Amino acid sequence: MKVVILCGGKGARLRQETEFKPKPMVEIGDYPILWHIMKIYSHYGFNDFILCLGYKSEAIRQYITNYETMHYDCSIYLGTQRKPTIYHRNAKEKWKITLVNTGQDSETGMRIKLIEPYVGKNPFMLTYGDGVADINLKKLLKFHKSKKKALTLTGVYPIERFGVVELDRQSNVKQFLEKPRKCDLINAGFMVCEPEVFKYIRGNVVFENTPLKMLTEKNRVTCFQHFGFWHSMDTFRDFLFLNKLWNLGNAPWKLWGK
Repeated sequence: MKVVILCGGKGARLRQETEFKPKPMVEIGDYPILWHIMKIYSHYGFNDFILCLGYKSEAIRQYITNYETMHYDCSIYLGTQRKPTIYHRNAKEKWKITLVNTGQDSETGMRIKLIEPYVGKNPFMLTYGDGVADINLKKLLKFHKSKKKALTLTGVYPIERFGVVELDRQSNVKQFLEKPRKCDLINAGFMVCEPEVFKYIRGNVVFENTPLKMLTEKNRVTCFQHFGFWHSMDTFRDFLFLNKLWNLGNAPWKLWGK
């Protein structure tokens, strides 16, 4: 099954990092968050990726094209003695990666519509290029198949940014909850789609607006609830938090290598 990753946004709220590179290339540790997302899918055997490129797409193209040279020992011959590059260790990642230019100013719906020829009539995974989770993708796919809907999204209960003070009727503090979970589910990505979704995308639209609403009205959308770890990289605070977890060796989304 192919995995489609939306990589074209400008990441305006993370301007410290995205002024010179797209948000999926912002690093956690020594690797861009895009790599972390792909490793999550690869852990469950999904190794065929389609990347929807847009803003500063050349950075992602260069990274993918030079991936082995950047991460593995190699010998490179220059000058008159030029020979093919020799890699002393083969890449661990056995990935097929299709790079698709989906436009600088395309909304998410248009980006998805433009990869239809690469997906054909087959179901596919779909996610955003800025969120990591310890989600069990095999269970997600099994859930999707059991519901027989056009689209399954993963819903999470995000953590509140601030602690919550609970009072009684006399304004006495009953309890203080340090960063509790919000009570409302949000769409965390990690979706499974049937090709049916393409016919609901018309023009340069935000996928989460008209197409998803139309699918919902027709009772074609279901939600897989994930109660584990999920976090997106929207702000510099998120960047620092995710890097702290990684550097401490406490990254819940690192399912590989265990």
